[in-house]
Amino acid sequence: MKKILLTNDDGFESSGLLALREALSDIAHIMIVAPASEKSACAHGLTLTRPLSFVRLDDDFYKLDDGTPSDCVYLALNTLYKDFKPDLVVSGINLGSNMGEDITYSGTCAGAMEACIQGVPSLAISQIMDDRNRTKHCDFSLAKQAIKDIITMIFEKGYPLGERKFLNINIPPITPQECKGYKITQMGYRIYADEAHLHRNPRGQEYYWLGLHPLQWEERKDTLYANGSDFKATFEHYVSITPIKLDMTSYEDNANLCSWIDK
Repeated sequence: MKKILLTNDDGFESSGLLALREALSDIAHIMIVAPASEKSACAHGLTLTRPLSFVRLDDDFYKLDDGTPSDCVYLALNTLYKDFKPDLVVSGINLGSNMGEDITYSGTCAGAMEACIQGVPSLAISQIMDDRNRTKHCDFSLAKQAIKDIITMIFEKGYPLGERKFLNINIPPITPQECKGYKITQMGYRIYADEAHLHRNPRGQEYYWLGLHPLQWEERKDTLYANGSDFKATFEHYVSITPIKLDMTSYEDNANLCSWIDK
């Protein structure tokens, strides 16, 4: 039976993680290693300044106290999987989107990044939400159907990407009946506003709390895919599948940079 490692950045109790396990448990053996607390927007960080401990919650279900998604994947692959590696690592289902430059902040995407660095094929899956405060009542039916479909195709046809690349999947907030299908997309440009909110505690000290940015974007001028961006696809009621590579070298700028430095 195929083996899948699951992680996330919303914590081991997240409804998205439990929905992911439910969706995949009949097609693969599932191991879960998830953060003990929410680690949203922690990016691709590893914990180097304090020890980390696995806490066993159930058979093949652990929380990592107090680890990041990257810690979870790194330690799981190098300790819990001793004689073999899983066939896939899946990170999610994230409570909220991960499109455009949000990928650089995302702990969910970081879990998939760490897996492909370790040589294991991986996917990140995120559920766009109309109301982040209603996560316990979120309908993951489309996300569950999509991830099962995609992983079944991977098991039948093989993983479609090369080394150090992963699939980033975003699910629109609609039902399976409303979904128009799947689109292969590219990253759009995320537009960020000022969400640093100033407050004062009871002693009069000022502090800032970073809020959630509205989901705003613009299409890239250098559109390479006819389907457009991840944002465009999901707002048109398609599941967005974006191939992401870790090589961030700007190759198109190499020649200009060589000329610039030689002047």
